[in-house]
Amino acid sequence: MKRKIQKPKSKKQMKSKSKNSNPKKPLALLSVWDKKGLKPFAKGLVKAGYDIVSSGGTASFLQKAGIKVTEVSRLTKYPHMLGGRVKTLHPIIHGGILANRGLPDHQRDMKKFGIRQIDIVVCNLYPFEATVSKKNCTLAEAIENIDIGGPCMVRAAAKNFKDVTVIVDPNDYKEVLDEIKAAGGPTSIETRERLALKAFSHTRDYDTAISSYLGGKFAGQSELPREVGVTLEKIQDLRYGENPHQKAAFYRDLSENIKGAVATAKQLHGKELSFNNIVDLDSAWNMASYFADPVVVIVKHNNPCGLAKGATLAEAFKKAFACDRVSAFGSIIAVNREVDEEMVKTVGKLFVEAIIAPSYSKKALEHLMEKKNLRIMISPLLHPPRDMMDFKKVSGGFLMQEADTAQLGLNEVKCVTKIEPGIGEMEDLFFAWGVAKHVKSNTIVFVKDGATVGIGAGQMSRIDATEIAARKAGDKAKGAVMASDAFFPFRDNIDLAAKYGIKAVIQPGGSIRDQESIDAANEHGISMLFTGRRHFRH
Repeated sequence: MKRKIQKPKSKKQMKSKSKNSNPKKPLALLSVWDKKGLKPFAKGLVKAGYDIVSSGGTASFLQKAGIKVTEVSRLTKYPHMLGGRVKTLHPIIHGGILANRGLPDHQRDMKKFGIRQIDIVVCNLYPFEATVSKKNCTLAEAIENIDIGGPCMVRAAAKNFKDVTVIVDPNDYKEVLDEIKAAGGPTSIETRERLALKAFSHTRDYDTAISSYLGGKFAGQSELPREVGVTLEKIQDLRYGENPHQKAAFYRDLSENIKGAVATAKQLHGKELSFNNIVDLDSAWNMASYFADPVVVIVKHNNPCGLAKGATLAEAFKKAFACDRVSAFGSIIAVNREVDEEMVKTVGKLFVEAIIAPSYSKKALEHLMEKKNLRIMISPLLHPPRDMMDFKKVSGGFLMQEADTAQLGLNEVKCVTKIEPGIGEMEDLFFAWGVAKHVKSNTIVFVKDGATVGIGAGQMSRIDATEIAARKAGDKAKGAVMASDAFFPFRDNIDLAAKYGIKAVIQPGGSIRDQESIDAANEHGISMLFTGRRHFRH
């Protein structure tokens, strides 16, 4: 049996009117994936005198709600085809959106081809980002969630903002409806301009997400993409930047979906976050989330002034605070367990700028909120994906690299000295290595009994970093272990460490003078591990 092929309609048929529409009434085209708030908005449009035209699932949704709707296929006289890939891609639709009401030749074409002008376009797009963020998303699934008709309609309506109102965000429904009711007619040109800009930003972000995803798929796993699109959404304006004379704002990267990121943390209490607060919170939260044991991190100026683990958070705080009591004033605290009342009482009257944790007990939160200005943040622990990228701004460009998410395994370390570290020393060495990974280079970290006792951060010389860590630690350096984020260029660091009583060292190795450092460690009875991995943090 031969398949019957549908022929295009004649001009006479194209000019025929749908029984559910009136060509003299304003027309709104509604085609959305996210149907939040759509029902009351559509009812409001009908009440304001609009006809509604919709496609596919949107039409069914509105019809079930008792709203009179003209299906797109009745307007175009063509059915949906290719499994729904082609619905709104038709001159009847795009002519109605793009027609300039003030141009006679446009109006002649509209009349000639039976095209009705479309005054409002409401459209949001297939959930591409949500789809590709799923763990087992296939390339085929991703491709089917690339919207074609939607972006075409949005861009057409935004281009013709002089005559058409375009809405891509359900949060704008109420404002548009209120304006239509108040004016008794179309929206103002100012509203249409604002919404058009928002629409173009919406399609730009959508295309960026697709480009980034396909770039990762097609460029190959071994190389970084030739072009990178970063889409940022403003979270809030800040009072100022690093200094009062600098304007600043906080943005969220829409191309990343990172569980537990500082950009998605919620503020429960306190003053508005400052630029420097956010930078320090990010550093502290990265550190707190890195460790499996209960830890307390105290950060000042983007470096830890104390970090410790303990059986309880109160114990961990006492140990972390003891590392540098002076620098802890005006610090940021991060913990990787629920904050309890005991810990809050241990912190006491110490002036803290902000605290971040995965949760708070009721009593702990009540006590913390007694401090009027304390910024209290809550977030799930940070779980950065292995393929997360790290950007650094330079004049006229960016540096891009894979984020340093590497963890250290027991089978990755090599003891290079005659003496091997004991079990307790091994635990402290791994803890010290985890701390050093998060401290600005050059860095030296002294750890004893699961707590930092001295930190030398951000020094131009590694021997200077060792001297600072030793000065901070004082007598507590005796019996401690030492971590270095990069290799020792000379044996002087080992000699100095021995002078202060360091018993074990962990470092990457890789220097042409490694043997000199190994010999020094053997001479002083110090055990030393090589990790084979450097952790510079500029």
